[in-house]
Amino acid sequence: MSSNEAAIVATAITKSFKQVEVLKGIDLEVARGTVLALLGPNGAGKTTMVRILATLLKPDGGRALVEGHDVVQQAGKVRSLIGLTGQYAAVDELLTGMANLTMIGRLYRLSAADARRRATDLLAVFDLTNAATRPVKTYSGGMRRRLDLAASLIANPPILYLDEPTTGLDPHSRNAMWEIIRQLVREGTTLLLTTQYLEEADQLADQIAVIDTGTVVAKGSPDELKRQLGGERFDIVTGSPAAFEQAVLLLGARALQADRDTWTLSLRADEGFQKLYETLGQLQQAGIEIAGFSLHRPTLDDVFLRLTQRTAGAELKGGE
Repeated sequence: MSSNEAAIVATAITKSFKQVEVLKGIDLEVARGTVLALLGPNGAGKTTMVRILATLLKPDGGRALVEGHDVVQQAGKVRSLIGLTGQYAAVDELLTGMANLTMIGRLYRLSAADARRRATDLLAVFDLTNAATRPVKTYSGGMRRRLDLAASLIANPPILYLDEPTTGLDPHSRNAMWEIIRQLVREGTTLLLTTQYLEEADQLADQIAVIDTGTVVAKGSPDELKRQLGGERFDIVTGSPAAFEQAVLLLGARALQADRDTWTLSLRADEGFQKLYETLGQLQQAGIEIAGFSLHRPTLDDVFLRLTQRTAGAELKGGE
């Protein structure tokens, strides 16, 4: 990617807090009008990286440019180009939705009339018009997140940082937020996204950077990262621990993996369906109970587990 195509370029970014080295030389590029998702376990450095790109933290080393402007030397210019939605809604609960957005518009030096006009437009876009005159403390979690995202768009920034924008939302609210994000990208906004949900990255991201222990351990599109794990596989689920052990003895040399917790053996799918039928026949002839089988395509869960070598259940809700 040439520098003319990139909205964000970060090179060799380092950051430590006391004796803890959080970022150990991060390189990132985000093309204009695309979505880059940062994935990684809790404490990997994702939020620290976002805060540096938003001029809220200074890096200890390296350099970051936003539309060619240095985040340290030209912080004011960078702030005029970005919007930021953090992990927690940054709106005043005692004010109404309209008052929150109007106040933020005035802070951006819009006239009173322009601030109110922009607030009215955004409330409509985020389906909050009927709640515009209600105090934010009466809003649901999904409504607050939508209002928070609307607040980050008051100045119509070309670049938007979304730090876990759908954390805590129910599936319906999350899907609604995804559609809003897609629309922003269709209109040309550049997005940097951190997320706890691998499905979210798969749905929204053009490119993904996986961060672990302060370094980028993989980059690529969702499909590229999945292909790195190899092709599809057949998962054969046996009916008992004894059946599993028998199947391991019979097929162990061909198995990609054998999971004793789920009594499952995985075989390469590129052997074809005919080979699978023959294998199932072998198992049946040997009297091995089969509870089921399925075709498994690589997912971002697989990518994450392989790259970070961690148990995602505790660290990611299908994600972070």
